[in-house]
Parts: sequence; C-alpha cells; structure tokens
Amino acid sequence: MSFRKVNIIVLVLAAVLFLLVLHHNFLGLSSLLRNEVSDSGIVGFQPIDFVLNVPQQAIDGRQEEIPVVIAASEDRLGGAIAAINSIQHNTRSNVMFYIVTLNGTADHLRSWLSGSTLKTIRYKIVNFDTKLLEGKVKEDPDQGESIKPLTFARFYLPILVPSAKKAIYMDDDVIVQGDILALYNTPLKPGHAAAFSEDCDSASTKVVIRGAGNQYNYIGYLDYKKERIRKLSMKASTCSFNPGVFVANLTEWKKQNITNQLEKWMKLNVEEGLYSRTLAGSTTTPPLLIVFYQQHSTIDPMWNVRHLGSSAGKRYSPQFVKAAKLLHWNGHFKPWGRTASYSDVWEKWYIPDPTGKFSLIRRHMEISI
Repeated sequence: MSFRKVNIIVLVLAAVLFLLVLHHNFLGLSSLLRNEVSDSGIVGFQPIDFVLNVPQQAIDGRQEEIPVVIAASEDRLGGAIAAINSIQHNTRSNVMFYIVTLNGTADHLRSWLSGSTLKTIRYKIVNFDTKLLEGKVKEDPDQGESIKPLTFARFYLPILVPSAKKAIYMDDDVIVQGDILALYNTPLKPGHAAAFSEDCDSASTKVVIRGAGNQYNYIGYLDYKKERIRKLSMKASTCSFNPGVFVANLTEWKKQNITNQLEKWMKLNVEEGLYSRTLAGSTTTPPLLIVFYQQHSTIDPMWNVRHLGSSAGKRYSPQFVKAAKLLHWNGHFKPWGRTASYSDVWEKWYIPDPTGKFSLIRRHMEISI
C-alpha cells in the first residue's frame, strides 16, 4: 500500500514539474513575441542591421545612450557618411546611430561602413516603408523634383527609437564640429516635445536675411488664403524654424500624439492644398510649423548654422564657419556637388566609398560665361 502511495506522489510531482516547465517555456515564448513586435514588427519600419562591436576603451558603458537619427538615401549616401564621421570623431559619448534608408540602399550602406574607419560605430539600419505615406503626400506636376520619402522619417521618431526618451534628428547635409552631447543636453521646456533653431533669431539668418522676403515667416510656408489655415489663428508673421536639426523629447512626443497630428495635416494638404507654393519642394516643414506653433523650445543657433547650400558663394567668414558647432548645407548646392561654399570643410569628414558607387562631383576647371 505504501509502495502505491509513493508511486502516486512521484507521478504528482512529475506532473507538477512538467507544468512548471511548460509555464516557463510559455512565458519565454510570450516574451520573445513581445520583443519581436516592439522591435521589428511595427508597421512601416524594419530594423535590418544592428552592430555593437565598438572598442570598450572608447566609451564608458555607464554613459547615457545618445540616439542620433539620420536618413540616408542612395543618391546622398556620402552626405550621411560624412555627417556620421564628424559626429563620431568629436565626441566620446555613447552615440547610437539610427540610419533610416530604403531597402535597396541597405547593403551599400553596410559595405561602406564595414569597409571604412566607421566599422566600429554603434548603429542600426532601419528600413522605411513608403506605404506609410500613402494618402499623405502627392506629386506636384509644377514641382521639378519628385517626393523624397525619407524626408518624412523625422515624423516617426518614436517608432524609429521606441525605447528612447530623447533623440536627435539631423539631415544628411550637415557636419558636426562640436560635441553632440552638448546638443543632446539642450533643455526643453515642460510640455515641449521638440527644440528647433528659429529662422529669425539664428546667427545664420542675420547674414542672409536681406532680400529673403517672407520665407522666414509662417506665411512663406502656409497658404493663408485657405480657410482652414486662417481658422488656426496663427500669425502669418510668426518666425518659422528649421526642422533639419532638432532635439526631441519622445516621452512628450508620444503623450501628445505628435506623429498622428503631423499625419492629419499631411492628409488635409493632399485634399485641400494648404501649403504655400512660394517655397518650392517644402513638404515637411509646413505640418511641423502647424503642430509646433508656439509649442517648441530652441536650440543654440550655432548648432544649426545653415544656408551654406543656398548659393555657390561664401556667405560667412572662415572664422565664423570654424566657430560653428554644426554646419548645414540646406539648399540646392550640396557639398558633394560641383559648387558649394566651404566644400573643403565638408570634405575633411568624407570617407571615399570602398564600393566605388558614390563619388564626389568636382569642377576641375572654371568656366567663364
């Protein structure tokens, strides 16, 4: 009788042990599924590379990670490489680069990074799904250039860096000469989801404002003839800001549903044509101006010294350019092209493409007209 009891006890214990193992495996599977959904299962974005082979002596592991988001299109890939190189060489902070690109560019970008001195950086390549923009943008037959999907990546920062509380976004036509930590530490006022450099007050604008008309005010970006714009009661003379470089409080961004707000105005523009036609090709700035109207902080103007690409001539003194924390070649004249001011400053940070697909366009002789 006692032998049967022992057998029953053994069987009960085995059953309990089996259930415990099964429960543990189920929890492990649930955790795995959660991780998959939070990382690569978000609609529109698919992380396709993650490299963490940075030398231990270069970075203090206790430092806060600084997420830097840069969009990298195939035809401008050299710009993103130079920007990343300048950031990496001017800081000892724990920087993680989130490089947003399209599927066809990922292999080229990975080869460029792994075949150069940038092979030790910490980065994540994220694929941008252009389906996200369906119904939100439209081609304008009067504009010479087609819509560039990656310019809208900045609207989706919380999805790109889901675990971060704060992040930096910057365009690919920049060079960073200061320590990125200083920009990251920009104080944002309570309730503000982002900090931009305002056009009217920037050091850059004071040099180039003459003859610019109203392109530094809201009326230069939004069509105030439209009733929907007038109903917002935004002053047309309000100073605009440049969204090519900004610091985002992602906790506040999510709380205020900034991405949804931006998408709302993108859709309304498709339906009603709300953007001004005076600034050709400006499709990303108008919705940001609306959503962040009188609700944004400011960054140090020296962290977005811009308009270097507005003309081929030099607008600033060499001393001013040297003092700038960040140089921005916004405009048609890019530093990897034939004519751009201070392209020599940019070229110091450029790393030649080991695959040979991307090359600088340089004028070898002056042509007199």
